[in-house]
Amino acid sequence: MYAAGVRGAVDCGIRRRAALRLGWRLTDRGAGPAGAWGSAASLITEGAASLLRDNGRSGDKVLTIGNMNPQVRAVEYAVRGPIVIKAAEIEKELQQGSQKPFTEVIRANIGDAHAMGQQPITFLRQVVALCTYPELFESPQFPADAKERAQRILLDCGGQSLGSYSASQGLDCIRRDVAKYVETRDGGIPADPDNIYITTGASDGITTIMKLLVSGEGRMRTGLMIPIPQYPLYSAAIADLNAVQINYYLDEDNGWALDKNELKRNLNMAREYCNPKALCIINPGNPTGQVQSRQCIEDVITFAYEEKLFLLADEVYQENIHSKDCKFHSFKKVLHEMGPEYSNTVELVSFNSTSKGYTGECGLRGGYMEVFNMDPEVQAQLEKLLSVRLCSPVPGQVAMDVVVNPPKPGEESYEMFTSEKMRVLHNLAEKAKLSEEVLNTIPGMRCNHLQGAMYAFPRIFIPSKAIKEAETHGMAPDMFYCMRLLEETGICVVPGSGFGQKEGTYHFRGEPHDVRLFSTPPSAEVPLSFTTRRGFVCNIGRWLYIYKIGHEQRLSTAGAR
Repeated sequence: MYAAGVRGAVDCGIRRRAALRLGWRLTDRGAGPAGAWGSAASLITEGAASLLRDNGRSGDKVLTIGNMNPQVRAVEYAVRGPIVIKAAEIEKELQQGSQKPFTEVIRANIGDAHAMGQQPITFLRQVVALCTYPELFESPQFPADAKERAQRILLDCGGQSLGSYSASQGLDCIRRDVAKYVETRDGGIPADPDNIYITTGASDGITTIMKLLVSGEGRMRTGLMIPIPQYPLYSAAIADLNAVQINYYLDEDNGWALDKNELKRNLNMAREYCNPKALCIINPGNPTGQVQSRQCIEDVITFAYEEKLFLLADEVYQENIHSKDCKFHSFKKVLHEMGPEYSNTVELVSFNSTSKGYTGECGLRGGYMEVFNMDPEVQAQLEKLLSVRLCSPVPGQVAMDVVVNPPKPGEESYEMFTSEKMRVLHNLAEKAKLSEEVLNTIPGMRCNHLQGAMYAFPRIFIPSKAIKEAETHGMAPDMFYCMRLLEETGICVVPGSGFGQKEGTYHFRGEPHDVRLFSTPPSAEVPLSFTTRRGFVCNIGRWLYIYKIGHEQRLSTAGAR
């Protein structure tokens, strides 16, 4: 029976393989006639299934680009997209001895502070080291306050080991510290540790809350309002969850301000095709670098209250305020101060992270979120969802604890910690200022005042000839520009099209805090440039100039570097 079935469907090669499998299975059973028949029957089923699989696939993979999850295909994440892949290829070429006009790639595409040369905060690393390797408690090189914090954390860990799982919400002592930090930051407004969740960076918290929000089909699909320009995590998560992205545009000509009328206009339009449920705010702004005023935040809260929208406040850059005229206002504090009509009603989740601020500990993946006015039944579902991933990395939780519970006046590490923190924040502010000044000297570029966060997002005025050439290469004009910039100077930045921008405008996002970007000031001979390595860039504006005057020559032949 088995042989007959095989003859009708497969060639002799498959018959031989099936016979070998049959022989192995019969021998393997070794339990007499009954065992042999059991093996044969099992093999008949196995062989039939194998034939169906082979015939159905015709040699193709089971999982293909055509039958994979379409939501995953729709996901785009510009800060690690094609431009970064190209940068990695160029780095390999340089390692293999390829000759280029530069000796290394400067990755200004992502806010990775330590990769850009920022030094770690000593106290934070001491506490993490002590928790990781408790034998260091015997070392006199570690200060008493670092040991005290590490000991307290380890006592809260299973087996007093950083290698054990924590509760899904995070270690209790760390959640209590976060609550105290939030309460102090907000001038005494209470914070409940039970509303604090330690996350794997802020991104983990944001995507988790989005999962709770998304439901419905057709016109009842959940819509999420996000700023444009935005951090691509938001559009990527919305695509992955098959939700609807509702754009609202920040006003570039007014310092990337948020306009309540713009919110209202786009919300009303979206209600024609989806169910808008949440409003996302990034303050300070990524990639735009603006700091929202208190009045703006009040307007947003009022809008959310009137329109019954859930608020997501991305506040990971709250320590990065560069302008003396600006101040960070937390959404929770403003909401509370607006009175019980709002503070007892508006649902809010705010996010923070160890990756930004003055610590820049991106790789440790520490973060937290605080939920406010969330329905208790929904909050129980949130905790269930978090339990699926067991817990966030415990070393990242330790790093988050140091951010919210730093050395205090009178403690051994206070002076060094304060000195290191202020030096980092000062350097970031100075580089933001210099970045803004340099970009605004380049013909064909305009950069708004960088009030906060960690990025510059200048507008590029790309000539029509360059736009046409980009079209011939099948690229967006700003992608074409950024790719040329990478290939000619080694500077990796991200095109504005990856963050969203008004039609007909072009930008790029650069992280200007790489120590190599500002090693020397502009020279009299080359005033319109960015730096590369130890000297001045390769005239970032010259490419624009070449197209403007109609020359066909390229940046690589456009003068001395």
